[in-house]
Amino acid sequence: MTVKQLSMPELVDTCLELGVPGVGLWRAPVETYGLEETAKLVRDAGLAVTTLCRGGFFTAIDPAERAEALADNRRAIDEAATLGTDTLVLVSGGLPAGSKDLHGARERIADALGELGPYAAANGVRLAIEPLHPMYASDRCVVSTLTQALDLAERFPANQVGVAVDTYHIWWDDQAPAQIARAGAGDRIHTFQLADWTTPLPEGVLNGRGQIGDGAIDMREWKAYVEAAGYTGPIEVELFNDGLWARDGREVLAETAARFVEHAA
Repeated sequence: MTVKQLSMPELVDTCLELGVPGVGLWRAPVETYGLEETAKLVRDAGLAVTTLCRGGFFTAIDPAERAEALADNRRAIDEAATLGTDTLVLVSGGLPAGSKDLHGARERIADALGELGPYAAANGVRLAIEPLHPMYASDRCVVSTLTQALDLAERFPANQVGVAVDTYHIWWDDQAPAQIARAGAGDRIHTFQLADWTTPLPEGVLNGRGQIGDGAIDMREWKAYVEAAGYTGPIEVELFNDGLWARDGREVLAETAARFVEHAA
């Protein structure tokens, strides 16, 4: 999504040119290019698919909506398995229209994880709960901290449910370093993502993720936390940014790779 303006073949070619060994994929561009076609493209290029994003949106109250959400997440698990990644990232869902019941919404997430976790594990896929910054709690994700994410994840085996650690969403939380250690001790850090925090945020706030090095987050500090917790997996950069999307995608990807080396390697 950092360079969503690139087609799938352009993305793969540019990764190969830059020596980027893996790519985190989103479901919409995979669907556009074709699931089997994408799997073959990345496999033939020798690229790892680090994660698939996204599943989730489990908080609906209406039974039909909940059933469709579960069905869609089973499809997402199948897609992850086809693409060869062992991690499906979850954005858990916000409050249903008219509801103010955060506790109930989080319990519905737990119910969904209980149904989906065994199915995911049977297909070689882990579910990674991603806590999102609290500004998204009402409409996108009622899981706002690593503490909340781990409290949910630890109800289930680690090979079924863990967490995604994303600097953009947790950098403000002084409890997050201890929670990263907690996640590492339970083998529940399923992915680590980087994005910087820049202000002012754009209207709608969703596409406000800053290029690495442009904002307030010390990337090496957070990388040190996950490494101390025992994480040795891939590190992804995930930037939702209209300014970056308006530029040449190959240039943005080259810049991103250089910024990673400068600020996080």
